Amino acid sequence: MAELTYRGAVAHGIAQEMERDDRVYFIGEDVAAAGGVFKTTGGLLERFGPERVRDTPISEEAIVGLVMGAAMTGLRPIGELMFSDFLATCWDIVANQIAKTRYMTDGQVELPLVLRTANGGGLRFGAQHSQSLENWAMAIPGLKVVAPSTPTDVVGLLAASVRDPDPVVFFEHKGLYAAKEDVPEGEIVDELGTAKIRREGDDLTIVALAAMVPRALEAAELLAAEHGISATVIDVRSLVPLDTRTILDSVRHTTRLATVEENPRLCGWGAEIVSIVAEECIWSLDGPVVRITTPHIPLPSASALEDLAIPSVNKIVESVTKMMV
Repeated sequence: MAELTYRGAVAHGIAQEMERDDRVYFIGEDVAAAGGVFKTTGGLLERFGPERVRDTPISEEAIVGLVMGAAMTGLRPIGELMFSDFLATCWDIVANQIAKTRYMTDGQVELPLVLRTANGGGLRFGAQHSQSLENWAMAIPGLKVVAPSTPTDVVGLLAASVRDPDPVVFFEHKGLYAAKEDVPEGEIVDELGTAKIRREGDDLTIVALAAMVPRALEAAELLAAEHGISATVIDVRSLVPLDTRTILDSVRHTTRLATVEENPRLCGWGAEIVSIVAEECIWSLDGPVVRITTPHIPLPSASALEDLAIPSVNKIVESVTKMMV
């Protein structure tokens, strides 16, 4: 075992796949010489050279167009978009070209590419650099959508994404980059479409993603200690494909459901999970579900207002205790 930060796990995961497969290469703004604006890719240029680790001009359209063309010709590129907010500048290529090529060619052309991007709020970057946009990507058929919450999952899910035949949007939460844990030695390969149960409980199922997972776990401990509520916490990890079985099995056991997400409330991924539960096991529920989200607003820059907007541990505890009455 070796201790890695979430940001260190990004470089480790990319290096693992570049070492294994010389078709893997990596491009993005300031990712080579500077090691990335969030210092997630340091050492890759020195290890793999400028032919496989390249800085690009400031053009998201160029980055996604380049990785699309490279994937069509047999490579397995990884492209970095500095902030997920910048998906808006290249969304036509992502949603109308990358996502649809395999379908429109009847499977004759695969696009095994990964678009990595820093996602989420909490760091006072303001409304244009703090969005959580997983729901944008999961709404487009043809894209796979991943959002890890731990360093180990960064490595394993990144490996699975690089090896997948379809395009994957890989959301890394900016607020987790400093998180640390012991990561197993050797090759780590996970599986897309698999959730993880981070905590077992009998009274309630809490489903969370990315930076909301550690908050949900902390809230679950407080619920147990202060209110006698035993909560299961499920880390979704992969929104497309979605591990509905793990979620449904847990809800059937606990009979209660809360979703915790950083997305704005309208059309968030939690609403999709609630709708699946309503379709598949509504009669297992002993009460209404609760969706704990960011309000439908642009995230403020002011620290007090941003903290008020994003679901906190206290907000999770308060929402759950009201639901359990």
